[in-house]
Amino acid sequence: MQQSLMLKVEIAYALPERQFLIPLEVLSGTTAMEAIKLSGIIKQCPEIDVNHLEIGIYSRPVQADVVLQDNDRVEIYRPLKVDPKVKRIIRAKLQK
Repeated sequence: MQQSLMLKVEIAYALPERQFLIPLEVLSGTTAMEAIKLSGIIKQCPEIDVNHLEIGIYSRPVQADVVLQDNDRVEIYRPLKVDPKVKRIIRAKLQK
């Protein structure tokens, strides 16, 4: 009988006024989405839409079904309010 390996991972989410870093131990084979749900972050931050998540592992964008490795930090990204390219154009026009 093979023993299930436990992995240490973190779930990270940042708001302008508060940051969350939730350590978890999960079974080997756990996906990023499964870890997000296990972390309880969705209950703490109901604005997170699990159907439209942008996530990454250490700033590298990944799909929700990626299988986690030991010491991964799953980052949940908030949607941008303004496209950075549009913001630069507006800023340039205002400086003229």
